[in-house]
Amino acid sequence: MMPLEIKNLKSMNKSLLFLIVFVFGVVQSQEIIEDEKQTIVKEIKTDSTKLIKVDGVAAVVGDFVILDSDIDKQFAQLEASGVSTKDISRCQLFGKLLEDKLYVHHAIQDSIVINDAEVRSYVDQQLEGFAQQIGSMEKLIAYYNKSSEQDLRDEMYELNKNGQMASKMQQKVVEEIEVTPDEVRQFYNKIPKDERPLFGTELRVAQIVVVPETTQEEVDKVVKRLREFRADVLDNGSSFTTKAVLYSEDPGSKRTGGKYTLNKKRPLMVKEFRDVAFSLDEGDVSEPFKTDFGYHIIYLEKIRGQEYDTRHILLRPKLTNDAINYAKEKLEKVRKAIVDGSISFADAALEASDEKETKFDGGQLRNPETQDYNFELTKMDPELYAQIQNLKDNEVSPVYKDQDRVHPIKFKIMTVTQRVNEHEADFAKDYLKIKSLALQEKQLNTISTWQEDKIMDTYIKINGDLRSCDFNSNWFKIKD
Repeated sequence: MMPLEIKNLKSMNKSLLFLIVFVFGVVQSQEIIEDEKQTIVKEIKTDSTKLIKVDGVAAVVGDFVILDSDIDKQFAQLEASGVSTKDISRCQLFGKLLEDKLYVHHAIQDSIVINDAEVRSYVDQQLEGFAQQIGSMEKLIAYYNKSSEQDLRDEMYELNKNGQMASKMQQKVVEEIEVTPDEVRQFYNKIPKDERPLFGTELRVAQIVVVPETTQEEVDKVVKRLREFRADVLDNGSSFTTKAVLYSEDPGSKRTGGKYTLNKKRPLMVKEFRDVAFSLDEGDVSEPFKTDFGYHIIYLEKIRGQEYDTRHILLRPKLTNDAINYAKEKLEKVRKAIVDGSISFADAALEASDEKETKFDGGQLRNPETQDYNFELTKMDPELYAQIQNLKDNEVSPVYKDQDRVHPIKFKIMTVTQRVNEHEADFAKDYLKIKSLALQEKQLNTISTWQEDKIMDTYIKINGDLRSCDFNSNWFKIKD
């Protein structure tokens, strides 16, 4: 997914727009948008009626209005996400909003559709993360100056929906853009030799993972408990939602009562989960079933066409100390065999690793961003970097205790299988990276051309002090 750019501005006016209170003498209650000043005001019925300037209209783009407060909301969302806004000006963020609204306006014209359930699910995760960072949902509501959690959810929904529409519109503009080998060569050759990019040190990393196995006794306990939950809901009318909040071990849905909305056309959950959910009728609660995450029961709340509103409870069988110690000792023996030269790391991965994604490939990790085996040192995940930073090539790490979404405890050993030091871009050695840069340039040029054309074809009006912003994009429609 290509991120929407914030266009650079050449200069900016640092004056801010403030709310102003006007006093007049009329007696109706209504909302007025003043055409000349582009200001939203409200008349409040009192003995001496007051006209209050509630918000300023910063701009109009197509069918969309950008308010002064929208710029403030963007600052607040960036800060809540942990992004420093110290070097971001009001004009820059305003320029980003103009771009977003242009994309959204034309996304609607092109009938681009967003899945509401997916947006709301993302908002749930987003707010839960923000609330954990700030301390509580109450503090988050106060931070955003909202009257209720629902008001905050509605605002975040609109922000995320518009963001997705803008992103999909941008993707549509560039989806058929490709570069030929000749274009890649031309791109490389036009870069002056002293300006060719430097590619940082890259590593290839392999790992062997051993996961402790639970006992059948612990599995039976979990299945029995889930069956008790099911019977209590079906026979006694107990609340499935309450049980999910109290007992589910799924951190992604626990707070919302185990809720997930599935769409038959857009797979969201693992296959086993989907198969069970789509086999239920409204009001049904499934029997316990297993996925890689643990054991579940599902309650089908409502069917809306292709969308299924479900709630689930996840329980994971407990791991005994014996099982944990056995897994660690097993990996210690594997490590010793590799260090002694009795077996290669790749063969040991095939023989002993519990990680299906890597064991058949010598334990090699794939870079999730590039889908190849190379990890640029400066862009590596900090946790992964900390585990391999001191390893020499082909040296085997100590046994590390780790965890992931599926396994609360696992053990792993790691090795660096290849290292390429920082170097100037070389066409033959770095062809794929150079091709990516050439494609990116072509995409950006296509987007820039599309944006210039659409600006000229779209109604756009910028108001007040924000007219002093100096944009790279031609928002004022100045003809050459």
